[in-house]
Amino acid sequence: MRTALNALYRASTVLAASCLVVIASLVVLQVLGRLLDGVLGLIGMDPLGLLVPSLAEIAGFLLVGASFLALAGTFRNSDHIRVNILLQAVRPPVAHVLNIWAVAVALGLAAFFTWHAAALAQDSYTYGEVSFGIIPIPLVIPQTVMTAGLLVFSIALLDDLIAALCGRAPSFETVSKDDLIEGKE
Repeated sequence: MRTALNALYRASTVLAASCLVVIASLVVLQVLGRLLDGVLGLIGMDPLGLLVPSLAEIAGFLLVGASFLALAGTFRNSDHIRVNILLQAVRPPVAHVLNIWAVAVALGLAAFFTWHAAALAQDSYTYGEVSFGIIPIPLVIPQTVMTAGLLVFSIALLDDLIAALCGRAPSFETVSKDDLIEGKE
């Protein structure tokens, strides 16, 4: 089970990184198209009008995908910002209970947002909603990616909550920077 969960978190993180690569590629294509048009204009030729239609909108959707798909991986790798002042001021058993409480609250919020994001995607699918850009993109696509990212994040939180309830430290306390470099968890 651990192997499957780690593969899920890793796959979600790889998809997030892929979204960023696609954004960068589209922007480079847009810039190259404008440069080519500029050069053609300088030598007296008509510009070709090369552009990536709806680039800002597509990049925005991909950025949302990258942000939500990266939630679980960054959480499991202890890359989310945490304020540990209170945890450092109390005894370890109290800190453990506070960690359980924090992860449980986070899980409740993540599950709430996952449910409502799924309902939003379902509504967009039912009513055939599309974006307003040059390319009408079905809104269910970015909303489904957002929901998937939230679902994987909820699974990661549940994974850590179960570990904490069983007396083990949550992943964000046990991961070391050496493990991250070597790809272990």
